[in-house]
Amino acid sequence: MPTWAVTTRSPTASPTSSACRVRGTSPRSGADPPVSFAAARAGGVVDLMVGLPPAPGDLAWRDSLRPLLKDAESLQGFAHPASYMFKNLPSERFADDPPRAVLEAMDRHGVTRALIGVAPDDDTAVRALRTHPDRFLGAVSVDPNSGTTGLRALRRGVEEFGVRAAAALPAGVLPPRPVDDPIWFPVYATCIDLGIPFMPCMGVPGPRVPFAPQHVMGLDRVCFEFPELVVVTRHGCEPWEELMVKLMVKWPNLHYSTSAFAPKHYPRAIVEYANTRGADKVCFAGYFPMGLSYETIFDQLPRVGFRDEVWPRFLRSNAERIFGF
Repeated sequence: MPTWAVTTRSPTASPTSSACRVRGTSPRSGADPPVSFAAARAGGVVDLMVGLPPAPGDLAWRDSLRPLLKDAESLQGFAHPASYMFKNLPSERFADDPPRAVLEAMDRHGVTRALIGVAPDDDTAVRALRTHPDRFLGAVSVDPNSGTTGLRALRRGVEEFGVRAAAALPAGVLPPRPVDDPIWFPVYATCIDLGIPFMPCMGVPGPRVPFAPQHVMGLDRVCFEFPELVVVTRHGCEPWEELMVKLMVKWPNLHYSTSAFAPKHYPRAIVEYANTRGADKVCFAGYFPMGLSYETIFDQLPRVGFRDEVWPRFLRSNAERIFGF
């Protein structure tokens, strides 16, 4: 039996009410996981946001965000770009052998595939993709300010390393760029040409930088101008999650992933949407090991309140369909 396997009650004995499952509310703390969750998890989990941890003590993230940050706490005292939110950082956030450390954690928790960040000059990530192509998928971070240089790097990532997505932090590029700024349009056209999704962080960012570039409203124009572009948002879309649901109903290629949110904090509007007409639009993404441990994620996840038929789509099959593997 896998190390993550749990004993579950029969469906008739489950304390999870149908009202909780439909409305997206959580059943009582400590309730046994629903049988449907355990069965879906046994089929394998695809995590759409995993990081390869840096070497012990490496805080290179500060260098990339430093030009945008102004408050002393962020610049000097934070161990994480949003330490005021992520209080108990995973012990695995640093590692001497990152791929091995991540694979061991994935195996302990039934995660069969993970989407990791990669750049052509990132030897560790490239090695992980080449050594474990059945476990790791790559996403190249894109900055529209880099022009053709960034587009070439994205194309190279797809053609040489099998990269499956382009990721972006619109509020974290220099200067910050809203997703509907035309400077992004060559990126979107390249994603369509390469057949890969675009994965922007949307909603108020954790780092203390202005949120305007990540307002969900900008996605409406993106989907209008580029109807072939597949978009999978990251990092919650709050406080505009209800608008995000409206846009997902409107645009067939717009999707949502749950990265950087502990399951107990998944927005209710997103859970309700997944439980009704959006079962094929919402995908699992953690935030391991950057801010959330797998222990925390998989302890809370069964109590999210998804309907039985949603679990396999959320944990695996939606990602398989969208990313084509």
